[in-house]
Amino acid sequence: MGATGADGDRYELRVQGLLGPGWEPYFDGLAVAHCDDGTSLISGTVVDQAALHGLLHLLRDVGLPLVSLTRTDERHPLDQPEGN
Repeated sequence: MGATGADGDRYELRVQGLLGPGWEPYFDGLAVAHCDDGTSLISGTVVDQAALHGLLHLLRDVGLPLVSLTRTDERHPLDQPEGN
């Protein structure tokens, strides 16, 4: 992976299972959405590699199976500020 940008890089982490709204505080402002295939998508900007590894450790520690991890430049519709 390349160097992290000044504001961090955007990631999408897909996990098995449907996460309820109570999970969002654990993900430091990342958006959580349900997908039709029974997975949940956690997306947003991660400030640096240490924070990304922290998220991966959290997923491991609570037993959420990681399906995929993607770094992306595209904004996800859930990441838009409210009111837009």
